[in-house]
Amino acid sequence: MTLAKSEAKILHDKISDKHYTDEEVIRIVSTRSKAQLNATLNHYNTSFGNAINKDLKADPSDEFLKLLRAVIKCFTTPEQYFEKVLRQAINKLGSDEWALTRVVTTRAEVDMVRIKEAYQRRNSIPLEQAIAKDTSGDYEKFLLALIGAGDA
Repeated sequence: MTLAKSEAKILHDKISDKHYTDEEVIRIVSTRSKAQLNATLNHYNTSFGNAINKDLKADPSDEFLKLLRAVIKCFTTPEQYFEKVLRQAINKLGSDEWALTRVVTTRAEVDMVRIKEAYQRRNSIPLEQAIAKDTSGDYEKFLLALIGAGDA
């Protein structure tokens, strides 16, 4: 049995028994390389018929499960995770400038193109337009320049 397959089984068993904080779960999620964790999560999905994040929704009010789902989502599909952070930052009454600035500045040269595509798909509005609508002045120009919005 491969490492990915055996760890997928461990994760499934612990999650099925609601032992979410078991040290094996934490060890697997926190110490494996991206390639190894992706292989494990793929085996989990194919072997047990559900994505791990779906199985982790058993108790939506559990803060640890929310954190675990966020870690897995950020690791497996970072553009979707950061799209959600941006959406929540922009859609607040006023904007959550800290979250907006953090995502734009840390992801600008990493995967902003994919984040912008995910934002457009999810919200039916370009990220540039959402930022321009929600911000102003030099701050707006700064953010638009970082996300590559042409003539910012």
